[in-house]
Amino acid sequence: MTHTNPRMAYGETLVELGKENKNIVVMDADLCGSTMGKLFEQEYPQRHFEMGIAEANMLSVAAGLATTGKIPFANSFAVFVAGRAYDQIRQAIAIGKLNVKIAGASAGLSDFGDGATHQSVEDIAIMQAIPGMTVICPADANEAAAATRAIAEYDGPVYFRLGRNDYENVTEAGKPFVIGEPAVMREGTDIVLFATGYMVGLALKAAEKVADRISVKVVNIATVKPLNFEKIHALAKGAKAVITAEEHSVIGGLGSIILSALAKSCIPVEMIGMNDTFGCSAHSYDELLEYFNFTDEAVAQRIEKVYAEV
Repeated sequence: MTHTNPRMAYGETLVELGKENKNIVVMDADLCGSTMGKLFEQEYPQRHFEMGIAEANMLSVAAGLATTGKIPFANSFAVFVAGRAYDQIRQAIAIGKLNVKIAGASAGLSDFGDGATHQSVEDIAIMQAIPGMTVICPADANEAAAATRAIAEYDGPVYFRLGRNDYENVTEAGKPFVIGEPAVMREGTDIVLFATGYMVGLALKAAEKVADRISVKVVNIATVKPLNFEKIHALAKGAKAVITAEEHSVIGGLGSIILSALAKSCIPVEMIGMNDTFGCSAHSYDELLEYFNFTDEAVAQRIEKVYAEV
């Protein structure tokens, strides 16, 4: 399986897992054509449940299925599954530590055409605040496939954040995904850039752009929660500054979490993300990313700015 689209990698991996484990079931909220839940439906129609435009009900049913030993993967757009169903996720799933996997597709700004109502810039903040919730945001399709396998084997509630569009693969195909482990993608000594999701690829390109002047360590934070604070502190040790990059609000997202991890280190931290604003509609994903300064050139400029100030 070779893909550059995380949601396609997720859908095809679910089909593989469905063959291996009869307890896996998939649920969709009228969006299986977009979440790629349709691939599981085609192979295992008796184990796929179309719940209609009713995320809250879908998550309540998922909780019930989990109590019978099933492993439900509940799919919808990230903005809807994290927002509409928050109460059900908290009360019915998280408090009981039920084995439900919540897949938020079209995350961040990736649903460029539908505007702010369909763009999830606060879903990480919502989900990571729930006690016991694991939050995963893969860097590319390779990591999405590996992470899907890992969360199927993990016992407990998981929020899995997936982009809508093709991403350049920057992680190794077939490499097992270890929940909770940050991954150093590039070594460096001056600046440490912690990135998650789509921003990992941009961070690597930005680091290369400034390589003749600034040494940048790039770290992929695919598991946003739980985050090993001791490892984050060790990775940042000796650097002049830290930068975080996420296609999400800087409020309650990766930047806020890294700040918490480094609270006692007195190292400067610069956050790249959505600055207390919603998204908007655009003609293309690239157009929207450029508007919000989510490009390798913009990240490179922030690296240079931070380096000049320390």
